[in-house]
Amino acid sequence: MIIDLLSGLGIWNWLVFGLALLILEILAPGMFFIWFGLAALVTGALAFLLSHMAGFGWQAQTVVFLVLSVIFVLMGRHFLGSPSDDADESLLNRRGDQLIGQRATLTEPIINGRGRLRFNDTLWRVKGPDLPAGTEVRIVGFDPVSLEIEVRAVGQ
Repeated sequence: MIIDLLSGLGIWNWLVFGLALLILEILAPGMFFIWFGLAALVTGALAFLLSHMAGFGWQAQTVVFLVLSVIFVLMGRHFLGSPSDDADESLLNRRGDQLIGQRATLTEPIINGRGRLRFNDTLWRVKGPDLPAGTEVRIVGFDPVSLEIEVRAVGQ
């Protein structure tokens, strides 16, 4: 019964199946159904072009669809996938570490090794050599309590 159903499916069924998968991708985006939809469309096109060949029945079409699905998924991951070693993700939720190497101006003087600076919208505790307010500094480290700074040399 299933074999009769599969053998009765025509070329247009691949195209309808492919379009249905592409529509499903639009309704549930995530770059998942698009590869199978494209594989079904290409299988339908190949079935249309090779329909005169005796060996290109539903079995061969199914194999072509499965092979194309795997190829399209792998190509999609390769060309459109996000790199796993993305620099932004490595510092995600580590705001202090993101500031290392940035330059800023002291808001308050550093007295006895402790002071404050404003970076964007946040007032940060800093530690470093005693310096007056308004000094240009570079952030060189971060611990859970404060930023470590050094004096920004002229020309850096």
